[in-house]
Amino acid sequence: MACEVAKPRKFYRRRDPEASPFFRLVTGHFEEFERVYSSRYQTRYGFWRPVIRRSIDKFLKCGDLREGFARVRCDDCGEEFFVAFSCRQRSCCPSCGEKRALLLGHRLTTEVLAPVPHRQWVFTIPKRLRIYFRYDRKLLGKLCRAAYEAVREAFADAVGDDVISPGMVATIQTFGDLINWHSHVHAIVTEGGFTEGGHFVRIAYVDRQRCLSVWQDKVFDLLLREEKISEDVVRSMRQWTHSGFSIDNSLRIEANDGKGIQRLIEYVSRSPFSLARIIGLNPDGKVIYRAGKAECQSYPEVGHEELKAGIPRNFQVFAPLDFLAEVTQHIPNKGEHQIRYFGWYSNKKRGCIAKKMTAGPGISPEDPDAMLRKQCRMHWAALIRMVYEVDPLLCPKCGGTMRIISFIEQDEVIRRILTHCGLWKDPPARPPPAIPPPEQGPGHPEDGRDFMPDYTVFEDVQYPD
Repeated sequence: MACEVAKPRKFYRRRDPEASPFFRLVTGHFEEFERVYSSRYQTRYGFWRPVIRRSIDKFLKCGDLREGFARVRCDDCGEEFFVAFSCRQRSCCPSCGEKRALLLGHRLTTEVLAPVPHRQWVFTIPKRLRIYFRYDRKLLGKLCRAAYEAVREAFADAVGDDVISPGMVATIQTFGDLINWHSHVHAIVTEGGFTEGGHFVRIAYVDRQRCLSVWQDKVFDLLLREEKISEDVVRSMRQWTHSGFSIDNSLRIEANDGKGIQRLIEYVSRSPFSLARIIGLNPDGKVIYRAGKAECQSYPEVGHEELKAGIPRNFQVFAPLDFLAEVTQHIPNKGEHQIRYFGWYSNKKRGCIAKKMTAGPGISPEDPDAMLRKQCRMHWAALIRMVYEVDPLLCPKCGGTMRIISFIEQDEVIRRILTHCGLWKDPPARPPPAIPPPEQGPGHPEDGRDFMPDYTVFEDVQYPD
């Protein structure tokens, strides 16, 4: 009988954030980018927004032990390691973007989405109209509302009335495959709608051409109300052979396909750019960024028309400052929601349903299990297990279970501990801008910190029996 070879266990090692190509690009060029922004980029990308500087400053501290950390210790052998805090910034930190997508997926699958079939709907608009959403970001939320109204009217036409309410979770994406500005809406929509009593009515077929016509009218009406375009522009665009508007709802997720819906959620809420697609720098110091087919490979069930068709080229060469300009235009302002809930999934509707459930016989409104589920939040160890299918709290020395014992946030204590462990590195000097940055534009990023480690996976370690 053949002896079965034990498979080596996996363990994690804390990443080096300064090794990231984007980190090196920011530290080497962001000061110059900020200095020349008003003269070189303001015309195309709009006024400088202070949220850009604040978000980048926090990104540079993400994963840096000098900014504080959690101590993790094994009770069995005393082995310790440190977990650095994360920056929690949106659209400029791929690490925190992955964490945000995982948390959203967990929340939607456990608290929001009903156990019914869903479809992905993708709503796009002509290039001529996208510029208005770049300069006036408040329109992005209204674009989501227009998408929901198009779906609701299409469902009403399919069943002959509007008594049913579809559930829709819409995500705003402002980026294309090469980080260009491409404002559009991805939505996860129930394949049907709910009656007032909660009965689900499946709708297998929707007239997509009719829905496309409604979508086009809704967008035109929105921009006319906001006085961005005139009636003459609308009449001219309606005569185009190819309108530039499109709707794709070909992707279907079965009711019991939990993994499929999880991957779809992660796809529609992903970061605007990927570190894996930054190939590197060419001999002239320019950034080479790879486009798209990798997205279809990572999310095979997505099948989005835009990804299938691709673009005329599969990479883009950017000057360092141009690359920073393309990336930072996607950073949202504080309070700018990128996830919207409509119909049966709206906050109001879900609140009413939850209230009815807690008022039922034998259910206490103070049910401790329900309160616990509501208050619980996935911590970093659970997220790491979801991504790498390994336990980050597995001791690399003895294989025991580790736990967080403290959070270190005082500057002097941080320095003393890291110096004692040989981990302290003096921060690189960052010269102040030669010209004060412009003050135009609202917005600033989220405050507060969280910790979320990024680790390298090692599989070549054998543990003693």
